[in-house]
Amino acid sequence: MVVKGAALLLALALFSTSGPSAAAKPEGPEAIPTVKQSQFLPPPKDLRDSRYCEIIPIFRRGFNFEIPVFNTAGLNNCPADLWARQNAKELANTYDAFLVKLNGPRYWMMDSITAEAATKSGRVVEFNGLQFRQRALMKFNLSNMLTNQRPYRAITVERTTVFSYLKGKKIYELNSPTGETYRMQSYAQIVDPNLKITDLDRLGERLKLPKGWSYQVRLLDKDSELRANGVAYVLQDDLQNSYQKIID
Repeated sequence: MVVKGAALLLALALFSTSGPSAAAKPEGPEAIPTVKQSQFLPPPKDLRDSRYCEIIPIFRRGFNFEIPVFNTAGLNNCPADLWARQNAKELANTYDAFLVKLNGPRYWMMDSITAEAATKSGRVVEFNGLQFRQRALMKFNLSNMLTNQRPYRAITVERTTVFSYLKGKKIYELNSPTGETYRMQSYAQIVDPNLKITDLDRLGERLKLPKGWSYQVRLLDKDSELRANGVAYVLQDDLQNSYQKIID
């Protein structure tokens, strides 16, 4: 969920103090209206390698940024024709967002997800015929935004989830030089539109890993859960595949 390539735009924000054009209009995430859910996607028997997309608008409040994460999971599988309608610049103009990130298509790498609290019951919105549910929220100041745009740098995401990985399935992990492990939660067809799950075994040969980092593939000998009890620490590699930090 990292907004790549935004550092220059964020730096320019230092020289702009203007806010939303109409004071009476809702500001921030509330500027995006809630809609009644009309798209439903039954949970797949196996979530792994199922497609989804996210739209991530960035709203500026002075030198702080509020970033809701809208996700198609449980609503639709992000059909290619509807995803092609999404235009980041137009969405930013429509909702007075500082920037909008089109984050997809992506593919889940766990076998099931359990969501709780606001992550489960988040409101539904619609962009150009495609419905999304708000699943997470990020809050940064300008300094955080400028430094968190790099690959292999963890950010804090507010959500409550349990990602379940089943015995006998492969997991893909990054190990940091300080002993932290991040497990892949999704791979992306953003940088490489042809990336597939079968390519992940050799992904380490393609990644531009920083000094001291390593990539590993493991076969689970028992079921495993990756929990976020209100907060998750998430990073992306240089192909924008996403990983969550394992916390014992």
